[in-house]
Amino acid sequence: MGESDAGSDEFSGLTGFFFYSFFVHPATAWILRPGRFERKKAIIYAIAFLAALAAIKTGYELHQRGPNYYGMLGVTRDSNPLEIKRAYRKLSLELHPDKNPSPDASDQFDALKQGYDAIMDLELRDVYNKFGAEGIKANKRFSESQFLMEVAIYYISYGMMAFMLTLGKSSGDARNWIFTGLIAMLVVEVVVMTSEKNPFPTWLMPTTTEYDFIWLLKSLFPAFLNGCRSMGSYLFVDVDGQTRKLLLALQEQNKDVLLVLRDIQIGVQTVQQFGAGAGGGSAPRLATDGTAAPAGAAARVTPTGKLKELQDRLKSSNSNVANAVQSLQSDGGGKSNMGFYLMILGYIVVSYVFN
Repeated sequence: MGESDAGSDEFSGLTGFFFYSFFVHPATAWILRPGRFERKKAIIYAIAFLAALAAIKTGYELHQRGPNYYGMLGVTRDSNPLEIKRAYRKLSLELHPDKNPSPDASDQFDALKQGYDAIMDLELRDVYNKFGAEGIKANKRFSESQFLMEVAIYYISYGMMAFMLTLGKSSGDARNWIFTGLIAMLVVEVVVMTSEKNPFPTWLMPTTTEYDFIWLLKSLFPAFLNGCRSMGSYLFVDVDGQTRKLLLALQEQNKDVLLVLRDIQIGVQTVQQFGAGAGGGSAPRLATDGTAAPAGAAARVTPTGKLKELQDRLKSSNSNVANAVQSLQSDGGGKSNMGFYLMILGYIVVSYVFN
């Protein structure tokens, strides 16, 4: 019963990052490999896989941490001193080493006493709510400069790490999603840690402190980061490649049109020079590939027939152009999110300054 120390929390976060990066990400990429499942099913399976692993891992870590002081005493954040004292007396009788047969009865009783001392003192309770049990041991107090330094180190480190992990053309969307998640988490942490009171209602989170909530966010972020990496690569559309395909299709279509129009021009000139019924075999005719056509075929060539041939060719080549255009439209026209990020950062700075 009790909480892990800060060192174990940092080790757990590092372990979680490597677990998601070197095990979960390759497994998710395997699920999303093209041709393995249908597109919609692959996305659903990947999201379900990531959510299940994140829930299991976070649940295990929460179990290892044990309940916080409020949960240990069976009270809420809004409990008054009388309720806390009553709960402590009841539990102290149950957990006293003389009455508790558990081999770690002494440790349980000491942890209960530490929790009671922490939340009965209003000043220590504020420290515990924001910095946990280690904050009390280190006699930590909220300092704006120290808070900004810690936040800057954490988010800059994760930002650089995310940038390195999403290098490459196919990871552009994933990078935007990860940076958006980092900024959203930064906003939440600044709001929560700079608020005088816990912003979460007691009826929803009766024992959750600010420290617990921020720890939960940072514990889930590696799953979000690697999920974005996998999904971003899977959903990536190569706009430049699709554009090249479209241009090549248009080029081939243009060649067909020019060749057929050339045959029509030759046919019209033949009719004008030799007449519709005579001399048809004496005029040379070129096929669409630029070589001489058989002599007997010239009599059967008419402008109307060539126009029909042109129409058939255009129908065939239009399908290639339509496919290329559809691929370009499905990309959605990615736009830069820099303005959105700057707006959020500006809001954070202004809010912090005025607070």
